[in-house]
Amino acid sequence: MASPVFLGLDFGTSGARACAIAENGEIEDFARLEFGRLDAHELAPAWRGALFDLLAGLPIGLRKRLAGIALDGTSATVLACDETLAALHPPLLYNDSRARAEAELIGQAAGLGNPAASATSGLAKVLWLRPRLPSGREHLFLNQADWLAGLLTGQPGISDYHNALKMGFEPGVQDWPGWVAEVIRKPMVRRVLEDGRPVEDDGMPAISNTMNLPAWRLPRVVAPGTAIGVLDRTHAVALNIPLDCLVRAGTTDSIAAFLAAGPRQPGEAVTSLGSTLVLKLISEKRVDDARLGVYSHWYGDRWLAGGASNAGGAVLRQFFSDGELAELSARIDPRSDSGLDYYPLPCPGERFPVNDPNLPPRLEPRPADRAQFLHGLLDGLAAIEARGYAVLAGLGASPLSRVVSSGGGAGNAVYAGIRQRRLAVPVATAPRQEAAYGSALLALHGSCLFPGVCNG
Repeated sequence: MASPVFLGLDFGTSGARACAIAENGEIEDFARLEFGRLDAHELAPAWRGALFDLLAGLPIGLRKRLAGIALDGTSATVLACDETLAALHPPLLYNDSRARAEAELIGQAAGLGNPAASATSGLAKVLWLRPRLPSGREHLFLNQADWLAGLLTGQPGISDYHNALKMGFEPGVQDWPGWVAEVIRKPMVRRVLEDGRPVEDDGMPAISNTMNLPAWRLPRVVAPGTAIGVLDRTHAVALNIPLDCLVRAGTTDSIAAFLAAGPRQPGEAVTSLGSTLVLKLISEKRVDDARLGVYSHWYGDRWLAGGASNAGGAVLRQFFSDGELAELSARIDPRSDSGLDYYPLPCPGERFPVNDPNLPPRLEPRPADRAQFLHGLLDGLAAIEARGYAVLAGLGASPLSRVVSSGGGAGNAVYAGIRQRRLAVPVATAPRQEAAYGSALLALHGSCLFPGVCNG
């Protein structure tokens, strides 16, 4: 009998990736698709197309050996759909912060420290979407990975502890708290202009708070890696995939990248150095404070504490090409300080370690020497990272002992030196950096990938 293969699918905002691994963890195939520049209404069709294009693009011999599939998607990217998974509104992406009034309502019900009490949270997006959806149909609110998994199984409405956290799911009791239903049913009080007209962030006409809203439904939530069904028979036959190929509950893209990177002990952390800066630390204690952009994910019998900054590689791309980054980095001494006090955001707004949607970038003064300017930006990014881990420690998380780096910025040795000086702990580069690989591990091991789940 041919050896089984396990597939991880990673969906971001700009592209999707597929990674197929054998039972020993070795990669058998890897593929990627880029979406290009898309309008909001094009997102869901592009994601659906990429999902099945990636599956169809795998070698047929590999497809016939598929035993498990798991997906990851961007955290707090929310879709409103009906029971057929037809999108009822363009998806609201992870960094969409229009739901500020809704976040205030959540904070009043759940406390300002709750992970859902943020303008970018999944639940805030649900509240913003509800009165803007077509009447007369049931509304199902799903995260990106939930929706894609539903397309594979034909069973809509299942999420995982990780994706559901920012929708208000309580991982400590593994259930939806009562206040979630109450806050969704509560009418929103709209801000008004001096002439009495409601303020609408999207240019849509005002929606009456007294209108009859259709039934709504949040997903059923299970542990990441739980088998939620087999591949829909129609898809399996069309793609030459075994009818018993399991689809497992997924995770978020940053946690999938963490799983790929390999840390397993309390105090070990992964910093994802992509367009944004994402920190995740294995902690024996759960820490949450939405006011600081801090939240903890279920991680078996431990917690995965962290946050995501809007700072990162995106700001470097505004000023430098790949060639310039390599050339100018070679002129920087990572042992020295740049003398510049930057907070390098690509645009106003920050999530962590400062949660301020209006925080402006700080990129002045700008020296004439471009190498010195780059040095200042790298210093600023390293300072944000160090401040982030200090915030986690201040809240009581396990002390930082080691950082593993993943993402595009992990390959810059000068940046690594600057970061190690700031963090004062060993900094290494992850041998596996693709989130799709982490999802493939989830497809292979299921929930047993997490400490304490299957081994006591």
